Amino acid sequence: MGKRILVAFDDSENAMRAVEYIADSFKPENEIILFSVIPDTATLGGMFDPEFTYYSSSYQEALSEVGEKKKAALEKALQKAKEVLLEAGFEEKNVIIKANIKKVGVARDIINEARSGYNAVVMGRKGISGVKEFFIGSVAQKVLHSVKDVSVLIVD
Repeated sequence: MGKRILVAFDDSENAMRAVEYIADSFKPENEIILFSVIPDTATLGGMFDPEFTYYSSSYQEALSEVGEKKKAALEKALQKAKEVLLEAGFEEKNVIIKANIKKVGVARDIINEARSGYNAVVMGRKGISGVKEFFIGSVAQKVLHSVKDVSVLIVD
């Protein structure tokens, strides 16, 4: 029986490189879970915050539209990632798409998911500057340093 592999996935090139790495390097009997954290656009825009009430409804609608476009792009990228794995010989039943609305933060949501019975976490490395990464840390760095008892593979 294969391993359960969590792939932290967004619609970036880095995430797709991680999927391509899995397709080239992992055995098809592994179960691959493409896991995405979807930002909550209401929280993103603070729509329920009393301080937000002075913004026009068109601004609120624009935020909602951006959120919907982001979700559509993510869904398209997830389907493409699944196709890459299927073409590499993974069985459809072993390629699972799982998308959750952000609960506490992207990195922490990935960490919490990783603690629920995975053998490894695979993710792309975010391409931000070294100085910025030093001060705030990337999602990949936070996952790497916080996940215990699960192997973490960062694909460049």
